[in-house]
Amino acid sequence: MNTKPICRTILAVLGLAVLAALAPAPAKAAAVTLTYANFPPASTFPCVQMERWVKEVEKRTNGQVKINTFPGGTLLPAKNIFDGVIAGTADIGNFAMSYQPGRFPVSEAVDLPLGFPNARVASLVLLDLIDKYKAKEFEKVKILTMFTCPPADFMTSKPVRTLKDLKGMELRVSGTGVDVVKNLGGIPIAMPQSETPEAIQKGIVKGIVSSLEVLKDMNYAAYCPFATDMNLFVVSFAVVMNRDKWNALPEAVKKTMDDLRVEQAE
Repeated sequence: MNTKPICRTILAVLGLAVLAALAPAPAKAAAVTLTYANFPPASTFPCVQMERWVKEVEKRTNGQVKINTFPGGTLLPAKNIFDGVIAGTADIGNFAMSYQPGRFPVSEAVDLPLGFPNARVASLVLLDLIDKYKAKEFEKVKILTMFTCPPADFMTSKPVRTLKDLKGMELRVSGTGVDVVKNLGGIPIAMPQSETPEAIQKGIVKGIVSSLEVLKDMNYAAYCPFATDMNLFVVSFAVVMNRDKWNALPEAVKKTMDDLRVEQAE
């Protein structure tokens, strides 16, 4: 019996096994760690959407991307988030454009009282508008997603049932809402959300003009027992990323984040 072919086969198999053992293991995708700055308290909707987005990115990249979140202005305060992302203080940031009037003229168009039925429609309109016109106000950052709050209503310490009730009433408001309140006869007062509860208690303002979820999110229900359904303006938000950080991401991670743009806006 000629055993040479069998021996050669065994040697070939052993040789392949040795080569396989010596071959370098496939390179594992490098881990990516990012920071995400946000300004409202963790329990509020802008931060709820942040945590949802983070979980989706981490899940869809199989843990390759790890994102550390900083709610409540703990990394950057509200008015500094956009510039802080450009400078690289935070890799990602969520901010409200209305906090810097005049700086974001294209997105401010969505903040006018256009009669949006809900936040979903307004959010998708905002994202489409910025994408269509390639707004220069965002050219220094990468837009990850955009969204709005629901249309604003009045929340007040005294009932507002007619325009006469509103006349001369001081109300906390931001952005394009300033002109809306003024044209309706109220007195608009600009201030951060964090200062508003104390201002209401002291009588500096008699209420706020915002979307109704803040009654719970910011506990305004304790100070504003009356709500008047007005369906006024929305407040728009953008989630943006530092350009250099974005450019350095693996292509697969970029695709994952881009795939989430519209989904997260909805």
